[in-house]
Amino acid sequence: MARPHSTRYTVAALLLLGIAVVILVSLGQWQLRRSDERRAILAAIEAGRKQPPLMLTPATPSDSMTAWRVAQASGAWLPQFSVLLDNRNHDGRPGYWLATPLLLDASSRQAVVVLRGWLPRVIQGQGEPQLPAAPEGAQTVIGELSDRVPRLFELWSMGGQDQSALPHALPVEGGRVPQVQNLPLADYARATGLNLLPVVLSQTGQGAGAADGLVRDWPQPSVDFQKNTSYAVQWFAFGLIAAIAWLVVLGGAIKRMRQRTQDGPRA
Repeated sequence: MARPHSTRYTVAALLLLGIAVVILVSLGQWQLRRSDERRAILAAIEAGRKQPPLMLTPATPSDSMTAWRVAQASGAWLPQFSVLLDNRNHDGRPGYWLATPLLLDASSRQAVVVLRGWLPRVIQGQGEPQLPAAPEGAQTVIGELSDRVPRLFELWSMGGQDQSALPHALPVEGGRVPQVQNLPLADYARATGLNLLPVVLSQTGQGAGAADGLVRDWPQPSVDFQKNTSYAVQWFAFGLIAAIAWLVVLGGAIKRMRQRTQDGPRA
């Protein structure tokens, strides 16, 4: 004989199992979307790197400046506008990326932002980081293009001025190199007064000035879409198990209801 409160338990179990099915299926769909995103990133990387090297000049068409394409630029460094991008780790070590504009044309002040490399963080209280000198004169820089400086999540302080924000004007008084979390190209152009190309050049170990002690092992985006697909299959399997359990509980409830109906007339 069914307990009087069995109906309440059955409804609760059906509700919880139904919610579990929805959540598990949603997680599987989210993993499939992540897999598609990583497939798209991988396709963009492969397409960019298959293109022939690009020579960056003020006249270079913007539609040819595709991400991940190898590019070369010739000009003069503007070290007075250098910026350090903070919280960029390498092999578990905290450090900075050094960004310096390369002037392509003096008359139009056309320049391209170059990520020159990584250097380790200075221990607190031991002064400012020692930056490698930028070679003078005409230089040729070889690297890989990206459409922006890779961003970090910013932790904004509660009130007060953000110390990691880009100054309104560069260079900073006293010659201090600003340390920022992120470097939007539009803000950087306003602060420097330069006409920046809409791309960033991540310098590789080739070309003049590459032997300056900076590390140029740039991080690569995760493109392991197979892992996301595997996770999606797992979530869908858990969802199927929950759906089967929902049907079993529902079937048991229907069976008990029929049993009560049959026992009623006999009583």
